[in-house]
Amino acid sequence: MSTTKSFLTSARRTIELEAEAVSNLINCLDTHFEQACAAMLNCKGRIIVTGMGKSGHIGNKIAATLASTGTPAFFVHPGEASHGDMGMFTADDVVIALSNSGETSEILTLLPLFKRIATPLISITANPTSTLSTEADFNLDIGVDTEACPLGLAPTSSTTAQLVIGDALAIALLEAKGFSAEDFAFSHPGGSLGRKLLLKVKNVMHGGDEVPKVTVGTPVNKALIEVSEKQLGMTTVVDSSGALVGIFTDGDLRRTLDQSVDLKSTMIESVMTHQCTTVSGELLAAEALQIMQSKKINALIVCDEQQKPIGALNMHDMLKAGVI
Repeated sequence: MSTTKSFLTSARRTIELEAEAVSNLINCLDTHFEQACAAMLNCKGRIIVTGMGKSGHIGNKIAATLASTGTPAFFVHPGEASHGDMGMFTADDVVIALSNSGETSEILTLLPLFKRIATPLISITANPTSTLSTEADFNLDIGVDTEACPLGLAPTSSTTAQLVIGDALAIALLEAKGFSAEDFAFSHPGGSLGRKLLLKVKNVMHGGDEVPKVTVGTPVNKALIEVSEKQLGMTTVVDSSGALVGIFTDGDLRRTLDQSVDLKSTMIESVMTHQCTTVSGELLAAEALQIMQSKKINALIVCDEQQKPIGALNMHDMLKAGVI
């Protein structure tokens, strides 16, 4: 039990120290942050992030966050930069260098090269008087004096603060650029958000001969054959010009059977739903799903400008496409 308590005590202490480090960042923000954002916003090339050790891992994440939120960026290991990868840096780029001490030798080695190609340099350090901080064009001081590690050795509070300041840069740029959810989805086409925001109804619907369709004057029993063959749980009903006049669903069938009508002699228009919901093929699939959920319906008809049905979809299609 005492061991369990010590685990919890250690965990709470770690979280408190790291939370304090993050909270203190607010007071560390100054004109250098604004100037760094402006330099990144006006960058004609890419944002290149570099860092050694744990700071390098954080730098990788910062570069990934920038890239996914509308600011092209990538990570370069400082050791690799000294052995050929400096060729990735150009005067059109902006460099972000992370070093808690500001004295990381692998990064200091690169400083003359950054100066030579006139690449703007942003440093993220916990020592504003360090070599890296003073040589950078803009220094972002994370102000961390105490690591959560009781030995004061393992980067903990400092790397957490680096990560948060990187997020702050990315989100500030995102808002300045007017980066939208659709833009985010474009960067994440394989994710669920991408599917929800990029897929349109025309990408999900059944089209052509797969659309169940009968004309006015069709007996109910023949309409049922169309419903069964197309397997969408309904059929569209059109007039002589091909324009939609109604829909006949499983629900309409149940109500028809309750009335004990003759399925052979009863025409479809007398038992169909006249006012049915239709959508355009250009509508986002996610919006179509919201319509289906709000109206508590399981199928939608897709019509062209002449109100002629060109497609149909149901909840199963949404599920299969990953929209749900």
